[in-house]
Amino acid sequence: MTMTDPHALLADLERRAELGGGAARLEKQHAAGKLTARERMELLFDAGSFEEVDKLVTHRCRDFGMDQHLVPGDGVVAGHGLVDGRQVFAFAQDFTVFGGSLSETNAAKIVKIMDLAMKLGAPVVGLNDSGGARIQEGVLSLAGYADIFLRNTLASGVVPQISAIMGPCAGGALYSPAITDFTVMVTNTSYMFITGPDVLKTVTHEAVSKEELGGAMTHNATSGVAHFAVDDDRECLALVRDLLSFMPGNNLDDPPRLATADAPDREDEALDRIVPASPNQPYDMLDVIHSVVDDRYFLEVHRHFAKNLLVGFARLDGRSVGIVANQPAVLAGTLDIDASVKGARFVRFCDAFNIPLVTFEDVPGFLPGAVQEYGGIIRHGAKLLFAFAEATVPKVTVITRKAYGGAYCVMSSKHIRTDFNYAWPTAELAVMGPEGAVNILYKRELDAAADPAAARAEKVAEFRAKFANPYIAAAAGFLDEVIHPRETRRKLIAALKNLENKRDRNPPKKHGNIPL
Repeated sequence: MTMTDPHALLADLERRAELGGGAARLEKQHAAGKLTARERMELLFDAGSFEEVDKLVTHRCRDFGMDQHLVPGDGVVAGHGLVDGRQVFAFAQDFTVFGGSLSETNAAKIVKIMDLAMKLGAPVVGLNDSGGARIQEGVLSLAGYADIFLRNTLASGVVPQISAIMGPCAGGALYSPAITDFTVMVTNTSYMFITGPDVLKTVTHEAVSKEELGGAMTHNATSGVAHFAVDDDRECLALVRDLLSFMPGNNLDDPPRLATADAPDREDEALDRIVPASPNQPYDMLDVIHSVVDDRYFLEVHRHFAKNLLVGFARLDGRSVGIVANQPAVLAGTLDIDASVKGARFVRFCDAFNIPLVTFEDVPGFLPGAVQEYGGIIRHGAKLLFAFAEATVPKVTVITRKAYGGAYCVMSSKHIRTDFNYAWPTAELAVMGPEGAVNILYKRELDAAADPAAARAEKVAEFRAKFANPYIAAAAGFLDEVIHPRETRRKLIAALKNLENKRDRNPPKKHGNIPL
């Protein structure tokens, strides 16, 4: 083949690009339980829609014998295509080429599609599978990371960004996923950490495995760095497609609305009995959510982290909504540090991308204790308050049972610009629970009573009758309506329809100073 045969030359270069690091390394990738970068792209996009850019780019390093190893594409597959018919940009690091390491040129490829996504108003998906910066290129590869981090930051709140960790992601590399909106990790084949186990053992004498230090479940359940854990690459890419279906392409668009056969006026009588008679008995808020949303489908986000608060996406009459809900079955639904941060991040994402917020509230307060106080529950709890107060998207709240103290204010109350606030007849709105209130208000009287236990029980019953109900708040206008639980779906759908043309804004400013 010579330069006088341009068609053959192009075909050869394309074949070399598609082979990546070669047949042996492709087989090794499969043996590790992982798909190749190109296979991943095929599953992410609608069939036949992927258009690759910079397929023939090679690195520029001429040191350490690197000039003898020029692979077209240079370890990253980048381009754009359609996901459910909508444009999406993506890059996939190719671990078969120099371990997927980041070079000056493949960083430029990633930056190019991120810039295009910003210009065209389309989401960006990053499929991460890389050993880190390419050591042979020194500061040039580090500069490539910084270029990517800048784009992640500028794109935040403008276009959705999703990271899938489908192999190693260590050191500086992980700050790109950390800035993006959602992170998916594949169990057993992916991990993230600043410093690896070998270095830790040398420096701090800690003996820990890769999985324990930075595996999928570590970051889903303990650190909260990742939002989803899946079993394999195929499930990962199906989840990314599902996640994108709830989002608009950018911050100026509305989320897509899908057709549903689930009747908007459907009622569920079981909701009338779901809240237990005893105020201290738990129930599963997921049952409430599933009963109300379209086709009982709720895409839960951060499912393994801070389980006392539920967040995720669903649809109501085909409209995408973000759901935030206390979970009485875990820590009685109290708000703690992790739940506050989890909720605040999710609320701010929904607000940035015009996704209405629906809140289901059953919260007895913030989790007490020295550990929480020392950890900064005041600061972290304020994040959730700030996020709800700042949000200008349609906001609807349903109080199912407890709404006590400062947590009542924080959980999208009427006072922080929530549009429609409903309560079930079982709702209890007060500064604190009856037992605690009675102990404070009647301490001397109870201590002097002939039968303190009986006197306390009488005062608790009296307090509950007077204050632990929704009608005082409704009389004050803090609740728009007390509704029968079975009506919840219909009421929410009607409220969201009424709010379709909502226009609200915050005072002019560069940005607020959320209590980070």
